[in-house]
Amino acid sequence: MQTTSLQFYSLNYSQEKTYLLAVAFVAGNIILPQLCHFVPQGGLMLLPIYFFTLIGAYKYGWKLGILTAVLSPVANYLLFGMPALPALPAILAKSVLLALSAGLAVIYFKRITIPILALVILAYQTVGTLLEWAMLGDFFKAIQDFSTGIPGMLIQIVGGYLVINYLIRK
Repeated sequence: MQTTSLQFYSLNYSQEKTYLLAVAFVAGNIILPQLCHFVPQGGLMLLPIYFFTLIGAYKYGWKLGILTAVLSPVANYLLFGMPALPALPAILAKSVLLALSAGLAVIYFKRITIPILALVILAYQTVGTLLEWAMLGDFFKAIQDFSTGIPGMLIQIVGGYLVINYLIRK
């Protein structure tokens, strides 16, 4: 397995580039879920709303990740009514946790590997599941990503690795 060193871009909230990139990643997080909804249970199974949050936060830092994490679910809800309003707080929490996990992984490891991405995904899903359980009071709804979302987590790990490596080379 090849280890790729990651060039970390330090973006901040006063740079136009941060907002332009956030808009691009939010657009990805709007388009991808719409495509996945053509598959029965595609959203629940493929977890598409997290994909570009992972890419943005891992490549460009936690600040861009937070913008993408918050704006993506809210924009999807306002435009399409999905995710459903009761699910929105948990998805927002998981999105923010993903942005923070990915951003911290870059700072700590300074490289990208499949095991590091797996750790990022496991971290945000585990903490997010615990938060969702606390919010909903329903353990079985809270573990839904672990029961039906395994394909989506694998796509995040492998697809995220491939896309981030592509962006590193550009």
